[in-house]
Amino acid sequence: MKKLLFFALTFWITSLQAQDIAFARKMVDTLTASEFWGRGYTNNGMEKAAHFLAAQFKSYGLAPMDGKSFLQQFTYPVNTFPGKMEVVVNGKSLVPGKDFIVSPESRASRSRGALERTDSVQFMNQKERVVVKLEDKLTWSVAPQAEDFTVIQVDKKILDDQPQSFRINIENKFVPDFKAANVCGLLKGTAKPDSIILITAHYDHLGGMGSDTYFPGANDNASGVSLLLNLARYYAKNPQRYSIGFILFAGEEAGLIGSKYFTENPLVPLKSIRFLLNTDLAGTGEEGITVVNATEFPKEFAALQAINKEQSLLTAVAARGKAANSDHYFFTEKGVPAFFFYTQGGIKAYHDIFDRAETLPLNEHEDLFKLVISFNASLMKK
Repeated sequence: MKKLLFFALTFWITSLQAQDIAFARKMVDTLTASEFWGRGYTNNGMEKAAHFLAAQFKSYGLAPMDGKSFLQQFTYPVNTFPGKMEVVVNGKSLVPGKDFIVSPESRASRSRGALERTDSVQFMNQKERVVVKLEDKLTWSVAPQAEDFTVIQVDKKILDDQPQSFRINIENKFVPDFKAANVCGLLKGTAKPDSIILITAHYDHLGGMGSDTYFPGANDNASGVSLLLNLARYYAKNPQRYSIGFILFAGEEAGLIGSKYFTENPLVPLKSIRFLLNTDLAGTGEEGITVVNATEFPKEFAALQAINKEQSLLTAVAARGKAANSDHYFFTEKGVPAFFFYTQGGIKAYHDIFDRAETLPLNEHEDLFKLVISFNASLMKK
């Protein structure tokens, strides 16, 4: 009978884990689809993603963190590229995202001309204020302004000779008050509702570059969002002694804007936050995870490592010091204890069009889920 119960329990746990990873995969596939257009600044991508995620929170049974709305709205300036994205160098038409990217602070330009070499990788047309720059890897980002020049970053492997001539037609639109929103939900604790554990991730990515190219952002950070959503589903079905809060930030790629806004306009008292766990780039893990702020909170980091060892989860839980590299940062600056963890190893796609769902392994999703659940349980013992 004991053996039967053991096998039944093992089967149930395995089935539950399979459902969790299937859900995570579905969320990554959904968030990286063209409907959300890179969860960014054109085609209403970020807005659509925010409303989708708010609906997810509601369906799980979370309450709005402020008791009114899941969306905490704010604005910030951003330079966008909604239209034409045509580049020809040395008579060769280049493919947006694959062969070239336009630097995010670039202005619109419809021009052509010769290029003069200024150094080993840069070629310029001073009259048109156009720069062509050769790159080993194309990595895009977000800019809060439009400058008085246009920079085209080209993958050096696609040209047979150094850039000598160009023809471009690029459209930009500077938006001084782009509307964005953090998505914030809460599950009340059963014993100490005024003590809160926060789980956070950013849902925004880079959006689109032109009318035909978008950046899916599977690892960065549909992976972290899927982990947070799985945790929200679990905690909604398993109430905890402490309140568990969930925040999906906007504006991370533009400079941690959403998390900064939340810390300046908190929907819960910051002093009531027992600990914050921020997840970003959670889609791989062959080499384990790195934990930012490990040296700032050694007691909690030791507990995290002990749990990982006891349960034989990740291959490594490496320590890193304080860093302003994700949404935990402004909370730490306000005195909130926090970890930011990210996976190591595996695919190298980052801020490019190759960060796609179909190449993201999510091979440590289940172990990350277990690690967070056990770590939070240790925090709630007191």
